[in-house]
Amino acid sequence: MNVRRLAAIDMYGSRGTTRRRRIILAEFLVGVVLMVTWGIWLLTSSSGLSTRAIGLWLTGAGLNYAPLSLYALALMRPGALEAELAGADIDRELRRYTVLQLWVFVPLSLVVLAVRDALARRKARTTTP
Repeated sequence: MNVRRLAAIDMYGSRGTTRRRRIILAEFLVGVVLMVTWGIWLLTSSSGLSTRAIGLWLTGAGLNYAPLSLYALALMRPGALEAELAGADIDRELRRYTVLQLWVFVPLSLVVLAVRDALARRKARTTTP
């Protein structure tokens, strides 16, 4: 799964309106801040194992919104989203990524995938003449 593509498809939706792009960007940014803050608060202020587990999960799931936020910010530049989705079958990708976005709930999964993709891009840049 490509995390940048997930952010792009989510931002575009079915019509690619500027309003939707802003709403999705806000969702990603608020997701990072609120979930991580709440998770850390639960981790530091609770004594129960179950509450700490929830705090740990919230922190990990919230961190998944960090790469989405970074990609969304980059895709807000004029023409960037259109360039990312050039030639894409939007309807097909919307169906695919609607299911794949459930990975947000798996702590740190999107962080790991984004790092993996970044390392692969870096390696491809250094090996091509």
